[in-house]
Amino acid sequence: MASETATPPPMETLIALCKRRGFVFPSSDIYGGYNGFFDYGPLGAEVKKNIKEAWWRDMVHRRDDVVGLDSSIIMHPRIWEASGHVGGFSDPMQMCRHCKKLWRADQVWEILEDTDWIQSLREVFVGIPESQNIAASSRALLDWSKKVGKKKAPNLALVRNPEVTLSWLAEKQSDKVNVIEFIERLATEQFAATGLQTPCPACGGDMTAPRDFNLMFETKVGATASDDDVAYLRPETAQGIFVNYKNIVDTGRVKVPFGIAQIGKAFRNEITPRNFVFRSREFEQMEMEFFIEPGEENRETWYRYWLDWCTDWLVSIGIPREMISEDIHPQEKLSHYSKGTTDLMFQFPHGVQELWGIACRGCFDLSQHQEFSGKSMEYFDQERKERGEEPFKYVPHVVEPALGVDRTFLAVLTAAYAEDEIPNDKGKPETRNFLKFHPRIAPFKAAVFPLVKNKPELVERARALYERLQSRWNVFWDASGAIGRRYRRQDEIGTPFGITVDFDTIEKDGSVTLRDRDTTEQVRMSEDEVVTFLEEKLG
Repeated sequence: MASETATPPPMETLIALCKRRGFVFPSSDIYGGYNGFFDYGPLGAEVKKNIKEAWWRDMVHRRDDVVGLDSSIIMHPRIWEASGHVGGFSDPMQMCRHCKKLWRADQVWEILEDTDWIQSLREVFVGIPESQNIAASSRALLDWSKKVGKKKAPNLALVRNPEVTLSWLAEKQSDKVNVIEFIERLATEQFAATGLQTPCPACGGDMTAPRDFNLMFETKVGATASDDDVAYLRPETAQGIFVNYKNIVDTGRVKVPFGIAQIGKAFRNEITPRNFVFRSREFEQMEMEFFIEPGEENRETWYRYWLDWCTDWLVSIGIPREMISEDIHPQEKLSHYSKGTTDLMFQFPHGVQELWGIACRGCFDLSQHQEFSGKSMEYFDQERKERGEEPFKYVPHVVEPALGVDRTFLAVLTAAYAEDEIPNDKGKPETRNFLKFHPRIAPFKAAVFPLVKNKPELVERARALYERLQSRWNVFWDASGAIGRRYRRQDEIGTPFGITVDFDTIEKDGSVTLRDRDTTEQVRMSEDEVVTFLEEKLG
């Protein structure tokens, strides 16, 4: 049986699986790829679609207080002025003076931790007794700089100017060996001697001072394409909801509290896209803005409600609760308009990172659009007026659960990956890699197999069952190869159930074999029972 550990698999394992089985490809792959962009293959497209459909069904269709929206990707540029994106949507950027690569200044040290040259330096330090100081390691460091360092970090001060660097190290007689502290010292105290500031993760070279870099993609709208025609690809889907709030209130027969949900593409010109689909330049969001009455008690009630709802929803699509945690933003880190923000964190292969953000945005967005557009965003609360409560006319406050489709894809893939040992066709134990997708998320819900493909009556019976199931769900047909290998292929892509039509089906009682992906247990049931079983499992 598979281990129930919550330890995530290595990212390299997931990337290799995605490429091999057609979940995700690098965008523009035949041209060498395009950094920060990805294409979802046949299986990945199905998983993404299933995630979005599950979210929409639970967030919109199964609720009476949330409606849907599909706003345009390019909107009036004044929207982004009102929202603050034009003036303040930026990250600190640094550029390597040697290789010219760009990096987010607030992420450089985190990225350095994972670089090959830092890892190789760690190996140098591991071989030195802890009782020795940095000065005593000069010989090993010099050897590293001439061999490994010259290849992996040719522009590092230690490589370019080892004598100066090592002579400075010799003065640090009391310092214990620690590779990150060592590199940090090179990035600060050694600047005057070696010219090194923050080392470049790619080559080790010194980098420029941080400067702001706007993350929005610019485009031009219209035939003249002048500076007056500048527009932007939206960096988030939320503003499309806010600018349509009044339209929906006027036409949708909605009453506060209510929400507007949207799924759509967003674009951010990330300085250092990384960690596979976790941080990319084109991504998809599932956002909902929930409009509520002003008031601290009311806000806290809905804030806690949506935190719990979001956690439960992640569990409902197969993410173990023990892999989810809450990160409450301290007051000093909140956005200027935020009354509270909590991130639901997940144990990704690259560490515990944000998966779903739940924020109390106050009335900032609606108030800004009211000011910039000159259109009232006030809500007339008839029920409050009838109760004699003030104010009965107000700009609603907002609680926002914002979730990335791509990050959710990576989370369910991470949570689903499993390994165990089962007998192969010859009865010998064999390691099996498989995906324990929740049936709601699995790309195929079941696979149908004729036991052999050279018996027409078997194939015909199996094909009839396949077409019957295909009218209800996305199922897979496979008649090629040994049945054990067919099972393994479906296990690896996460198909929950395998259905085999064999000789007993046509010669005895008409029953077929249904195999469970996770347990590998097999039971016989009639074709009608198969349909009933799948209805219960899949809906």
